[in-house]
Parts: sequence; structure tokens; C-alpha cells
Amino acid sequence: MSDDVLVSTEGALLRVTLNRPEKRNPLSRAALARLRGIFEAHAADERIALAVLTGAGDKSFAAGGDLRDLEQVQGLDQARALSDLGNGAFNAIRNFPVPVVAALNGVALGGGAELAVACDLRIAAAHAKIGFVQGTLNIPTAWGGGNDLAGIIGPARALMLLAGAPVLGAAEAMAAGLVDAVAPEGETFGAFVERQIAAWLKQKPQVMRAFKWQAAARKLGLTRTAIDGRDRELFAAAWCHDDHWAAARGILERENRK
Repeated sequence: MSDDVLVSTEGALLRVTLNRPEKRNPLSRAALARLRGIFEAHAADERIALAVLTGAGDKSFAAGGDLRDLEQVQGLDQARALSDLGNGAFNAIRNFPVPVVAALNGVALGGGAELAVACDLRIAAAHAKIGFVQGTLNIPTAWGGGNDLAGIIGPARALMLLAGAPVLGAAEAMAAGLVDAVAPEGETFGAFVERQIAAWLKQKPQVMRAFKWQAAARKLGLTRTAIDGRDRELFAAAWCHDDHWAAARGILERENRK
């Protein structure tokens, strides 16, 4: 099995790491297929409450498509297949039943930026950068990133980033609403990531699945009736779970001791 993408589970946490730092963690066809396989394989694991996707090293999250590999893609049919391959991988992330956090340890460019916005949340090192630079290769986004970007920051601002192809620093990306948190000065990115995810990992997996659904439902354009119906079922299941009753009993017992 290729070690271009590493995967591990630590309790309720799934860690996925792009692992070609010497090449700036590019997205080859093999890496895209591996990403899809990882997220699809773990989707049914009800022990997982959160996933973190990052890149190895401290320079690059994912520097875009692997041009050495992708230059072999010739003709309309192969180009369509490449689009389908990437969208399949990123849809496995978009549809993953619990939140996926993109931990931007360095630059996220082109397809790497698309990978970042396919995730539910983005947290960044202070030196990280993100840019939708596909236009510099005379192509649009290939893997659904333009649509994701418009959903995050709005269509007009998305168009500005796509057409202008600027590379935004972490603070600038956060101001634009593209990044959700940036590591402060004096804290390592690894420590920052662990601190950020610690609170989220306190939530039970079944609750995080409900939160992911609630956040994703609107992006899917579902009707309010459909959203409310699914919310109802997720709430009822969580309410009847032993974890809920244990927490409720703890509160009641503390009140009784007062």
C-alpha cells in the first residue's frame, strides 16, 4: 500500500496526512484514489467523532495537482475521468459523517485549495497560504472547489479569488472567511491543532454526526421539511443514548448535593 497518504486512528480521532513533503504534497491520481478509499472505509466507524487532514512537513498542505502525473492526462475522456476521480475523493470528504478539519500546515494551492474547502473547517499555521491559482494554468477548478468556495465566502468574493488568482496569507484568508482560526505567535502549529480539536473531541461521536449533518444540510440545498425530519431522528437517537442519560444524571446529582 502506498505511503503517499498516511492514516491512523487515535480514539475518536481520524488523522489523514498527505505524505510527500519533498514534492510539497502534490495530489496525484493515486493520492486522490487513496483519499477516497480512506474516507469511505472509515465512514461507517461510529467510534470516530472528528477527522483531521493535513500535510507532512511545515511548508505545504497540498501544492495542487501532481503535474508530473497529470501531464499524462490527454483528451476529453481522460480529462473528464480526472475530474470524476478528484470529485469522488473530495465527495468522500464532503459526505464524511463527522466534521473534517483541514489543518493547513503550509501552502494550499490549486487543487490543494480545493481540498481545503472540501473540508468542513480550516485552521492554519501563521505562515500558511491559500490560493485558487488554477487560472494561471488556463483551467478552472476541477474538483468542485469553485462551488465550495462560493458556499463559504459568497459567489462574488469567490469569483474575485478565482479570476484574480491571489495567494492569501493566513490572516488575510481568515479575514475573508476562508480560514476559521490561525495559530498565534509563540505556539507551534502542532500544539495549536491539538488545542483546537480538544474541545471538539469532548463531544460524543453520535452528537458530532448530528452537528455535521446540520452544517451540511443547507449546503446540499435540502428543503426545511427534509432537514427538520432528519434533525428529529438524530435528536431522538442521541436523547435515548446512554451517553445523554449519564450526562443528565451527573447534572441532577450535582444539583442534589447543593
